[in-house]
Amino acid sequence: MTDDPIAAARADDRHTLTEAEGKRLLAGAGIETPPFAVCETAEEAVEAAEEIGYPVVLKVSSPSVTHKSEWGGGAGVTVGVTSAEGVRTAVERIFETATEQDIDADVLVEAAMDVDAGTEVIVGGLRDPSFGPVVLTGLGGVFTEVFEDTSHRIAPIDHAEARAAIEELQAAELLAGYRGSEPADIEALAEVVATVGDLVTDNPIAELDVNPVLVSADGAIALDALVVLDSDSAVDREGGTAAAEVDR
Repeated sequence: MTDDPIAAARADDRHTLTEAEGKRLLAGAGIETPPFAVCETAEEAVEAAEEIGYPVVLKVSSPSVTHKSEWGGGAGVTVGVTSAEGVRTAVERIFETATEQDIDADVLVEAAMDVDAGTEVIVGGLRDPSFGPVVLTGLGGVFTEVFEDTSHRIAPIDHAEARAAIEELQAAELLAGYRGSEPADIEALAEVVATVGDLVTDNPIAELDVNPVLVSADGAIALDALVVLDSDSAVDREGGTAAAEVDR
């Protein structure tokens, strides 16, 4: 089994990485992610949750599911799970829904992060047919489409240019410390932006969305990731997967 998530997807003739594969790609490039494990059974998930520490988040893990929170009437994501019983219930719901839909699925168990302790930011990259690799950042989470506050650069970019892209956002005031809140670690976020630009430049990636990146005074951590590999398919190139709509 290869340690390269992109090679693993290619070997399976897939154009989309699972969230776990996407996070391994990010972690390999130096971007922090929450502790997580991919489990095949409810008992494995319980063991993983106890090792990671409660509370945890349970998510469906399958190349067939990109918009997890919309999947199975909400079965795809369960947040704030604090007990073994809660883990088993969430896992059983995921597996039952996967069986109903006739898809293969595992369960991703990860540490729950306090999203109120920072600001959610989107960092993304894509391979534009005219400009080539492009990296973007902006207000993330559920606000990505509401405010459409994003900044774009042709990749690759250095740390200084990544920081400049962040500082031109309307949301920059939130990151700088709004109404007495602690300033976010802009340097850490800039490193994420530059690294995402490098990943899209150096790999056969059509779209890479990290949404949200939770940015706080303590750094920047990627809470979700969607990676769509480059393909000759017009569907894959022109929006078969809308990366900006990724759900936690």
